Amino acid sequence: MTRPRLTLGIGCDRGTSLATLTEAVDAALQLAGAEPGQVDGVASITLKADEQGLLALAAARHWPLQFFAPQALAAVPVPNPSETVRRHTGTPSVSEAAALLAAGPDTPMTALVVEKLRHRGRDERHATVSIARKTP
Repeated sequence: MTRPRLTLGIGCDRGTSLATLTEAVDAALQLAGAEPGQVDGVASITLKADEQGLLALAAARHWPLQFFAPQALAAVPVPNPSETVRRHTGTPSVSEAAALLAAGPDTPMTALVVEKLRHRGRDERHATVSIARKTP
C-alpha cells in the first residue's frame, strides 16, 4: 500500500529559527504517522518569502516551497480560523489554508490530517504546522 503524498502549511513568527521550525514540522509528521519522504512541498504566506528559517528548512529537506497571497489563503475554508492571524496577515489562516492550497485546487478541509499544530521553540518564537493529503 502506498502512503499518501502530503503538503505542509507553515506559519511562524518573524525570526523563527530553523531549530524551532524543524521541531514543529517533526512533531506534526509524528502526529500524522508520516515520514519526511511523503512530503511533496511546503507552503506559507507571501509575507514569509524572506523568512530565513523557513527557507533553510525547505532547502535542508529538499522540499519545494511556495507562497500564497493573503487573499488566496483567506478564500480557503479552514477548521481553525484566527482573528489574531487575520489582524497580522490579512487572512484568518496561514498554515491550514496553505497546506490545502498546496495539496491541489479545491482540496477540502477533510484532507487535513493535522490541523493547526502550535509549537513554541526555545527561541520563544511560535510556529504552526498543518498537513494535508494531496489530491490525485
